[in-house]
Amino acid sequence: MILVTGAGGALGALIVGELAGRDDVVLGTRTPRSTAERRVDFDDPSSLDFTGVDTLLIVSAGYGEDDVVIARHDAAISTAEKAGVRHVVYTSLSGDGDHLTYALAHRWTERRLERSPLAWTILRNGLYAEFLAGIAAPGPDGTVAAPLGEGRLAAVARADLAAVAARVVTEPERHAGRMYELVGERALGGAELAAAIGGSYEPGSLGAAREAITAAGEALPYQVPMLVSTYSAIAGGFLDGSGIEDNALRTLLGREPRPALDVYKAAVAAAPPAA
Repeated sequence: MILVTGAGGALGALIVGELAGRDDVVLGTRTPRSTAERRVDFDDPSSLDFTGVDTLLIVSAGYGEDDVVIARHDAAISTAEKAGVRHVVYTSLSGDGDHLTYALAHRWTERRLERSPLAWTILRNGLYAEFLAGIAAPGPDGTVAAPLGEGRLAAVARADLAAVAARVVTEPERHAGRMYELVGERALGGAELAAAIGGSYEPGSLGAAREAITAAGEALPYQVPMLVSTYSAIAGGFLDGSGIEDNALRTLLGREPRPALDVYKAAVAAAPPAA
C-alpha cells in the first residue's frame, strides 16, 4: 500500500492525480471523506496510523516555524518506524537552497531519515514556477518590481515534481538510498519574466519588499523572513541551478520538463487582477 500525505495540498493533489487508477493508494488528509482517505494530521500524532502501509510519501508539512515542522516530520517518521513501513519518500528542498530560512527543517528531516532503519528516498525539489508567479507577480501596470536583481531562478513546474514523486513511490526499491536534485533546466530572471507577460522589470529593494509584505497583512510573522530570504537568495545567484551537479529531473521524468516560463505565464494569467 502507498500512502500519500498532504493529499489535499497543491503538490499532493497532483501526485494523487498521477496515481489515479491504482487500487493500492490511500490519501492522507486532515479531513477524510471516503474509505480511500485516512486521517493524517501531523499536528496530532495520535491521528497517525500507517498500519498496512508499505511506502509512505511524506509531502513536506511546511508552513510553520522550524520547531513545528521538525516535530511534524519526526512524528511521521517515528510512526512509520513503529508501523513497519518499508520505505519513506520525502519531498525536500534543492541542495542550492541552504541560504533560505526554511531550509533547516528540510535538512533536519533528511538527516533523520538517513539515521532511520527505514529505506528512504529524498526528492530535493526546486522552487515551483507557480511560486515564482506569486513572488514576482506584475503590478497593475505590468511592472515586475520583485527584488531579484540580476539573479535567476531554476524554477520547476509543480506538475513535473508530482510526476517524479509518483514514479518513485511506485518503484521504491529502484530508488532506495538515493537523494535526487530536481530543479529547472532553464533559469529565469526578472527581465525575462516581465518580457514574457509584456511588462517591464524594475526591481525594488529587499527593504521595500519586506515593508510591502508586512503591510499587506496576509503573511504570518515567520513567513516574512522566508519570503525575503527567497528574494535575497535568487538575487545573490544561489538558486540559478549552477550549484547543482546532477539534476535528475529529465531522467526521472523520462521526457523534457515543462517550460517553467510557460508555467509562470499561465499562473500569472490565472491570478486575480492586481489591486
